[in-house]
Amino acid sequence: MSSVDAAQLDAVLSRGRFSRRHLGSHHAGIGEMLRLLGFSSLEELIDKTVPEEIRLRRPLSLPIALSEEEALKELHDIALQNELRPSYIGMGYHGTHLPPVIRRNILENPGWYTAYTPYQAEISQGRMEALVNFQTMVCDLTGMAIANASMLDEATAAAEAMAMCHDLKGQADSPRFFISKDCHPQTISLLRTRTEPLGIELIVGGV
Repeated sequence: MSSVDAAQLDAVLSRGRFSRRHLGSHHAGIGEMLRLLGFSSLEELIDKTVPEEIRLRRPLSLPIALSEEEALKELHDIALQNELRPSYIGMGYHGTHLPPVIRRNILENPGWYTAYTPYQAEISQGRMEALVNFQTMVCDLTGMAIANASMLDEATAAAEAMAMCHDLKGQADSPRFFISKDCHPQTISLLRTRTEPLGIELIVGGV
């Protein structure tokens, strides 16, 4: 391998810095920003903006900095420690009557699943828009100034109801929550997922 090839390979495999796509501050840019603010150094800027009583004069106890590749690998290794559990299990097809006006204006209307914002998936944005419309309709029908919105699914609603009961009851020595065995399996499964970190014993049985 020639010295040129070795240098090119070293540049590609360099792990001592972030990739070149990283848009961090550079020396010239920092100097220009400090000049516009009227300061000669970052230390002077910090002295003028951070109160002395919260300043830490000793160096922070931080681990050795990682390159981008090393940081991604460490985060991946940490994520592998998660225990993956299914929270939503389908129950198959349920035959229902769908009025044509609902099918035409809701299910067949692409506006519900093509609405876009940079921070939401399109179908999620459409779902939130539907909830806003629902709340508006409830306010119109009841004459009230505010209206609640539904949860996205039954399992989530059950988990929130359980958490609310737990909060209202307080931190008991051995908290328990009962759910009927006739509830949908996905609802029971999600409650199992939510009860463990809260320290709640889930009891599944007949009513």
